[in-house]
Amino acid sequence: MDGEQIQQAVARPCIFAEDECYNCEWSTELKVEEAFAEYVKAYFAIHLLATELGITEEKDFTYNMSVGYDLEGIKSEKIDNYIEGLKDASGTEVFKACYEYLENNLDKFKVFNKTHLEKISPRVSNSITLSTLHGCPKDEIEKIANYLLTVKNLHTFVKFNPTMLGYDYARKTLNDLGYDYISFTDHHFTHDLQYEDAVLMIERLKDVAAENDLKFGLKITNTCPVDVKRNELPSEEMYMSGRSLLPLSISLAYKISEKFGGSIPISYSGGIDSLNITGLLEAGIQPITMATTILKPGGYERFYQLAKVSEDVLKDYDGINVDTLAKVKENILNADRTHKLYREKVSSRKTETELPLVDCFKAPCKDGGCPINQQIPEYLKLVADGKYDEAMKVIAIDNATPSILGLLCSHTCQEKCTRVDYEKSLQIRSMKKIATDEAQKALIDAIKPSELKTKAHVGIVGAGPAGIAAALYLRRNGVNVTVLEKRDKPFGIVNYIIPEFRIPYDIIERDYQLAVANGVEFKFGCDPNYDLNELKKEYDYVVVATGAWKRGNSPVKEGTENVVDALDFLWETKNENGLDLGKSVAVVGAGDVAMDCARLAHRQDGVEKVSVVYRRTESYMPAMQEDVNDVKEEGIEIFELLAPTKYMDGVLTCEKMKLGEFDASGRKAVLGTGEFVEMQFDTVIGATGAKVDVSDFERNGIDLDERGRVVLNDARESSVEKVYVIGDCKSGPSTIVKALADAKAVTLDILAKESLENDFVKVEVPETEETIYAKRGILEMPLEGKQEGERCLKCDEICEICTEVCPNRANVTIKVKGFNNDHQIVHIDGMCNECGNCGVFCPHAGDPYKDKVTVFWTEEDFVDSTNTGFLRLSEDTFKVRDADKKIFEHKLGDGKLDANLAAFLDVLLSDYAFYLKH
Repeated sequence: MDGEQIQQAVARPCIFAEDECYNCEWSTELKVEEAFAEYVKAYFAIHLLATELGITEEKDFTYNMSVGYDLEGIKSEKIDNYIEGLKDASGTEVFKACYEYLENNLDKFKVFNKTHLEKISPRVSNSITLSTLHGCPKDEIEKIANYLLTVKNLHTFVKFNPTMLGYDYARKTLNDLGYDYISFTDHHFTHDLQYEDAVLMIERLKDVAAENDLKFGLKITNTCPVDVKRNELPSEEMYMSGRSLLPLSISLAYKISEKFGGSIPISYSGGIDSLNITGLLEAGIQPITMATTILKPGGYERFYQLAKVSEDVLKDYDGINVDTLAKVKENILNADRTHKLYREKVSSRKTETELPLVDCFKAPCKDGGCPINQQIPEYLKLVADGKYDEAMKVIAIDNATPSILGLLCSHTCQEKCTRVDYEKSLQIRSMKKIATDEAQKALIDAIKPSELKTKAHVGIVGAGPAGIAAALYLRRNGVNVTVLEKRDKPFGIVNYIIPEFRIPYDIIERDYQLAVANGVEFKFGCDPNYDLNELKKEYDYVVVATGAWKRGNSPVKEGTENVVDALDFLWETKNENGLDLGKSVAVVGAGDVAMDCARLAHRQDGVEKVSVVYRRTESYMPAMQEDVNDVKEEGIEIFELLAPTKYMDGVLTCEKMKLGEFDASGRKAVLGTGEFVEMQFDTVIGATGAKVDVSDFERNGIDLDERGRVVLNDARESSVEKVYVIGDCKSGPSTIVKALADAKAVTLDILAKESLENDFVKVEVPETEETIYAKRGILEMPLEGKQEGERCLKCDEICEICTEVCPNRANVTIKVKGFNNDHQIVHIDGMCNECGNCGVFCPHAGDPYKDKVTVFWTEEDFVDSTNTGFLRLSEDTFKVRDADKKIFEHKLGDGKLDANLAAFLDVLLSDYAFYLKH
């Protein structure tokens, strides 16, 4: 298959690089003759650039060709011409054309001259890699290698695949590193070249190479076939690469190097980036190739850092140091970065916003990642600059509990941070804590309550985070607010339930004083049985924020009366005399509350052992990964795949579970095995979720849905006019920051009804383009203290991720005046093979290759597409499909284009005309 045949055979999209990378594409979509021409043109370009940019005037690079998969195909005239042409390109048309072009344009260069041109050898490559297909017979592999060595006289490398490690090793390694969801059978492991046969083959080919004064080596290893089980790509099988391939590739490289004492050269591929490349180079493995890292945000720009960190460790090849490689292997297998959960539980960084035609830049941390849309890049910049007072003011615009959230926020913002796809999410919550520690007291001291701007009075039932946030937002915008709380302290669950080692009282008090300083009135010790009819006589609006305090269902079926509820345990331990837990404690559950229970129980007098029991595996735990890590670091054991069924007489009986096939959610189903185990525990704590007591809603005539949840509109207003329900009592236990989002929604609705403006203003804290671009493609682990804020990529000012992750450079940036941002995206259809990678990483819900203004090069491509864009028909005439999908012919000056498309076309014509025609 060649050219168009291959193009038609590839399923689209064909790349999915969300974390580890998968592809279902062929090696090239070019015809062999076209590929040859590109090799030669690039060969000239490297010589030219190396000289012109002052890097070197010598040929200090190696060019390598690649072939596969069967001997007869390699012997064909087409492939033979390709091989011989790269061995000596002097007689080829493309070599002559490149030489002639440079000869006629030497005046365009400052350094490159005739002498440099004459030094460019037509001998483009004398080395080759046999890229063996999975299932290629061992005899065929050896025949091809012998042919390349003895007939073609080429230094020859043969690609060895990770299937050579054996199914059991590969399966266990991936399972241990959290990649248990990656599905594959033993088929390729038994049908591919086997290790024992490979060793004998290496010995024979090594001798053949020596006899012909050539080098023989191995390529390890850029693919591993796995099954499509979660709809990653439209195929049945795909090739895995990236960081899940890393432990397999390095294991195979070490296994062979150890066997041959480091004497076999190895070309390496599989999960390498700028943070792990130096170890392999120091061990003597070279060259190192990579694809997955440059399919991530930063794209080809990542090569700059790769070159910088490699420069000092590159050396002439003198064999592989097996001892050094052994250390590299162990470091990789044990590194946090290698484990799936290093990325925490982040899957897609995409948000729900529609991808707009123009002005698509966004910071997903605040727009889609943060429920209250905090101005995160702005305050990160201010904290990094040491401007804590200004940072605190920005934080307080949207955040009514900044100190509490500086410790307890679920930080979903970090899950959307672009740095997730670089190396590690920016530690946003920590930056907030720095600002609150440094400047919140000064902010509180400077606050003067706002004047009342309306006669309306709002009564808020419940002084938890939701109630206090609504009160603060409303009061500072000029609305009179009173908070009614049945207990004697504010902040509900935070104050009474969450352990003090997680959140000290003085931090809670700091946020309470923020509300008080803004003029919020609190009444503690109120009647818990509120009556809406009575409250509406005194208040124009009522906001119910009473939390979720009802005991959850017991996680065991029998002996439920012996299981201590999580809320009871946490309450008793923090507010009363505590409970006698005995020596051994089991916590059943896997959420944040379960982690709190486990860590708190571990701190109690007399407790010697605490275990967490969970029916799934760690990767499915709903708790934040950092909390799970804290549990493990404190020596608390996690029992996976155990479902408690009974707790009687100190014996917890659990059914062993197993993970089944993938379900519609993309998770593996959990299935009972019918096998049971018994474990001795003095106390079992059930931490599988609290409930909402809906009796107050029923008593007050507030409508509930069929699931027993309050019926609300988008403003959180209930069926009773001007009565709102927010926080955990709305639909069950959730996060503090989501409670604040409810409060913000209610505030905006009440202010609108009172015809009042709101003060949720946007603050501009710009950064220079030069500074922003300097960070692109640079991997940098989290920094200490306020410097961490410097890692922010300022995506709300410059995004351009779709241009970076496109391997074909089919998405480009053009500068267009008159929009919110000069940086606008154009899609070049003729460069695109619809791999889909830009859609994977675009922070919006859409796909840039389908949704952005598109330049077409052919009528056929225009007809095959539905994209908004242009096809140039003549110097001043264009075929256009507008944003409404209407197709028409446009002649410059006829006024048919809307303002957006007109602006794009004007700039394309004046500054980027080369994009308009192939």
